[in-house]
Amino acid sequence: MQTSPNTPLPNTHWHYPTTMWFGNGRIAELATACDTLGIKKPLFVTDTGLADFDFVVSAYNSLERAVFYGGVHANPSGQNITDGANIYACSGCDGVIAMGGGSALDCGKAIALIAHQNLPVWAFEDKGDNWTKADKNRIGKIIAVPTTAGTGSEVGRAAVITDTNTQDKKIIFHPQMMPSLVITDPELTVGLPPHITAWTGMDAMTHAVEALCATHYHPMAAGIAVEACRLICTYLPQAVADGTDITARGHMLVAASMGATAFQRGLGSVHSLAHPLGALYHTHHGLLNAVILPYALQQNRHAIAEPIAYLSRMLQLQTHTVAGFIAYIQEFTERLHIPKTLSALGIDTQQAQTIGKKAYNDPSTATNAKSVSADDLQRLFEACVSGNMKDL
Repeated sequence: MQTSPNTPLPNTHWHYPTTMWFGNGRIAELATACDTLGIKKPLFVTDTGLADFDFVVSAYNSLERAVFYGGVHANPSGQNITDGANIYACSGCDGVIAMGGGSALDCGKAIALIAHQNLPVWAFEDKGDNWTKADKNRIGKIIAVPTTAGTGSEVGRAAVITDTNTQDKKIIFHPQMMPSLVITDPELTVGLPPHITAWTGMDAMTHAVEALCATHYHPMAAGIAVEACRLICTYLPQAVADGTDITARGHMLVAASMGATAFQRGLGSVHSLAHPLGALYHTHHGLLNAVILPYALQQNRHAIAEPIAYLSRMLQLQTHTVAGFIAYIQEFTERLHIPKTLSALGIDTQQAQTIGKKAYNDPSTATNAKSVSADDLQRLFEACVSGNMKDL
């Protein structure tokens, strides 16, 4: 059911996949959220771009004993985590409020994980049973406040952190990194410029599409992925065209959380490439996903015919083929003024072999719709740079 433009969505509480307080103006309840979780002295984590924004300063000032950390960079590094963890431990903090886009949310979650552990952040990379190395009783509680509708990190149990020594993005995981409470306030996203709205929205779209095509059996996640796609296809163009459309903003925030919930089913080669490219070129993750998505769909076309046909029917597209869906995605991203190739972002093929190997080693590759090699991922990357899909 589509809501009329600028009709406020109802304030509500949800309890899946975690406790979520949704509605306009709910950032005013931040102190109440701390009381609900028993957090007395939170570390307030945000990124360098948001630190001086009025709504961030106002939220921080609403808390009596909070400690501020506004040093998170885009594509947060291990050093960002270490710096924040030191402040947390030295200040006697007992929880984290992470406010911002995916970078701030991921950083805040990782800080809560490691601040009182005796191991560095890399010890908890999502490999094998590394997460069991953490003392779960020493992990801080987390309140997440998303200000973009993209990553869905507010409902995730992991954080994507850049290892600047190896120039890799690594996934840090622990079940208790799932925030205990999320404040989802559409008013906080009204100030996002159109291009960031588009890029973050396509991040959410890519999560949902890749999750639907992933190999894990998880029907609940598949259903969530389809509805996330429907919401994004309906409301992202509206949010880009009119940033004050609070209804579109609200639906996009929900869709972002849904996309991240859906990828419990897995991701795929779009993310396999986007992670190393983000680490090497410091390019916006959602923008990379948006450019790569149609090429990855083409390379996976023989393995994804069934889920894409189903999704196309649910979106009421005229054709239900992979080729038809690729054409739809290309037209959709063109409307959002997203470039068609990685070369348009200043990325060339000089490191193609290295990128193919890094992409192959990315955890997302394991759940791609079909098995791919490092060479396959190198070819995918080269096609994304050149714009030539014919050889995929």
